[in-house]
Amino acid sequence: MWNRLARWLFPGRQRAAAIDPASWRATLQDHDFLAALNASEQFALRQLCAEFLRRKQFHGAQGLVITDGMALAIAAQACLPLLHLEQGASPAKLLRWYDDFVGIVLHPAEVVAVRETVDEAGVVHQYAEVLAGEAMDQGPVMLNWHDVARSNATASEGYNLVIHEFAHKLELRDGQSNGGPPLPRGFLGTTSSAAARAAWRAVMQPAYEGFREQVIKAERFGGAAPWMDAYAAESLSEFFAVACEAYFVQRERFTQDFPGLRQLFDAFFFNASVKP
Repeated sequence: MWNRLARWLFPGRQRAAAIDPASWRATLQDHDFLAALNASEQFALRQLCAEFLRRKQFHGAQGLVITDGMALAIAAQACLPLLHLEQGASPAKLLRWYDDFVGIVLHPAEVVAVRETVDEAGVVHQYAEVLAGEAMDQGPVMLNWHDVARSNATASEGYNLVIHEFAHKLELRDGQSNGGPPLPRGFLGTTSSAAARAAWRAVMQPAYEGFREQVIKAERFGGAAPWMDAYAAESLSEFFAVACEAYFVQRERFTQDFPGLRQLFDAFFFNASVKP
């Protein structure tokens, strides 16, 4: 399938060729949050997608056949967070954020993974974990098509599996899963990378703690459930990834619930000085 897709999009594999206009229109029509981008943003995203598809390899699991439209839909959502990261940067330069992997594995539905942990006594414990997706440091991205196919329908809930997993890729750029991407010196007026991280954490940590408290009250005491996916309460890392989903697909509601995070994310995702 990948060879067929590559021949369709990039004859000769010399550089990313233009994506078929009809396929691009269909992708925009299928995703309201992409159709809402202005014309220049859509053009830039289209160029990013072409380069993304040239670089990445899609693998269907459990007999799933990946079509051109499926690959393009994933590419468009994966590239959305990169769109304004560095003003005037080429697609190749922006995609350095994702250069630690090549493969994207697509399953038909959620996957049950067997995990192992070792306790302090050295006893190995196994347990099953249901995965909608997974982004591995220096490794591939796993997604399930059932959730990806419903990206437009679940946008009102702030849910987007592709953006979630690729937000983890941004976070893991420096090899750390700590609730945010690597930040440049000068971010929010800071004078060092350490100060930039402290400024980021000063906004993220209280937002995470407040959200986690709301989830606990809802689950244990019947309080009002939060609008954003409760999975964000699992860790600061998951809070970042879930918040990124909501920020990109339901920004108005996200701003209502997290005005401070909205400003923080604007400073990162629309900051011309950010570099991988």
